[in-house]
Amino acid sequence: MDTLSYKTVSANKATVDKQWLLVNAEGETLGRMASKVAKLLRGKHKPNFTPHVDCGDNVVVINAEKIVLSGNKWDDKTYLRYTGYPGGQRSTTVKELLEKNPGRIVEKAIKGMLPKNKLGADLFRNLKVYAGTEHNQEAQKPTEINLKEFK
Repeated sequence: MDTLSYKTVSANKATVDKQWLLVNAEGETLGRMASKVAKLLRGKHKPNFTPHVDCGDNVVVINAEKIVLSGNKWDDKTYLRYTGYPGGQRSTTVKELLEKNPGRIVEKAIKGMLPKNKLGADLFRNLKVYAGTEHNQEAQKPTEINLKEFK
């Protein structure tokens, strides 16, 4: 007896509706902005969210060099990496990374908030970060989204 008037819908690659979104990072706090962008990439803002499917949107972040960090993080926050050789641990501060590659700070923050598996790698490919206001995704006609109104 099938009397249910509703069924649980599980999204898949064919039924997902992906959009292009534009996020302006100017004046945004890094962590708060990154968590909202990760939510957009993952698709958690959509009613048909499915945890094991890439149902999120493609996100373009502009003005990555104009992010805000609270406290003394510009001087104290460091990024560690390891070359693979003995004694090969290298560290960089946020200021050094901002001078070298401003978009990398935003990318690292968002990547850390995505799943650590193949799905997370696929989701990360849907992110484009640019230092200035110019971006290469004009052909996709991204919709600008205000993160202050987004929860």
